[in-house]
Amino acid sequence: MSNNKIKVGITHGDTNGIGYEVILKILEDTRMADLCTIVVYGSAKAAAFYRKAMELAPVQLVRVDKAADARDGAFSIVNVVGEDLKIDPGLPSEVAGQAALAALETAVEDLRNGDIDVLVTAPINKHSIQSDKFHFPGHTEFLEAAAAEDDNAPKALMVMCSENMRVALVTTHTPVADVPASITREAVLDKITAFSDSLRRDFGVPSPRIAVLSLNPHAGENGLLGKEEEEIIAPAIAEAREKKILVFGPYASDGFFGSGAYKAFDGILAMYHDQGLTPFKTLAMDTGVNFTAGLPFVRTSPDHGTGYDIVGKNLASPESMRCAIYAAIDIFRNRQNHDEAYRRPLRKQYNDKNDKGADPTLDLTKD
Repeated sequence: MSNNKIKVGITHGDTNGIGYEVILKILEDTRMADLCTIVVYGSAKAAAFYRKAMELAPVQLVRVDKAADARDGAFSIVNVVGEDLKIDPGLPSEVAGQAALAALETAVEDLRNGDIDVLVTAPINKHSIQSDKFHFPGHTEFLEAAAAEDDNAPKALMVMCSENMRVALVTTHTPVADVPASITREAVLDKITAFSDSLRRDFGVPSPRIAVLSLNPHAGENGLLGKEEEEIIAPAIAEAREKKILVFGPYASDGFFGSGAYKAFDGILAMYHDQGLTPFKTLAMDTGVNFTAGLPFVRTSPDHGTGYDIVGKNLASPESMRCAIYAAIDIFRNRQNHDEAYRRPLRKQYNDKNDKGADPTLDLTKD
């Protein structure tokens, strides 16, 4: 990384949603330019339209042809759509979906090239954005596929995070009817391992404690209400423990959150989308952030949707977007610090006391 500030790319999301409102409200605070260099991938026309429609404070957006031209101390915008963009506030449309995709594709390409350091995405309409180029349930799966071209098919992990809670998912945008078949021992173990790695590298937690939720009510009630806990989830937890991961459960979700037990853990692994996101958004809606772990680059997003019902009414809170920017910067720095710390680990110079014939003294005969 250069001595310049971290360069944050922000995609405008669905142009008929609240993306521009929250972005512009963030940029009203000029101190943001002291923290990072921001590049918006979007439409200068759309930005001007929403600023005027809601009478927001003026924001100076410098038009640049590419992110590499963005200057420190300024907010820049790369036009990814033409001036003929049709804006219909609060209405889903194919035009808005394609504008969202154009921003995402350009930003990901710049991320690959190192022209931006991190990516923050404003909300998209998952139906409107569908096309021959985008056939995914959401950002997470699209970015996983995009990263696969560069990094040997990494597996993405959806993590919702706030100051006091981190929730990851075994299944993400999977229909509820298909969830049980997707809960396998291998899948649960893979997610536990990936979550533990992310908590260490991305969040700076050296020995993370992870709670795993059950699939069935009352954690299956010893098999009475389902076998997944006994046959799949508990064995995966046991295998993770053999890898020295501090993981516990499975816990019934209602009692786990209702009792406040979640406060005792660094991370919580839920089996499916609403099981994890409903309590998370209830407890941390305004400051919640969606982070895509497991990828070679950093991507975050506010935890809300397009907000069609409040578009243009100056009611959207920018706090989740602000937190998404802060989180992206923090995670980027945490990764740098972690990788530097573990770049040249010391060679093991002693025998484990559990080994046969163990000698706990230092072996000083090796280099």
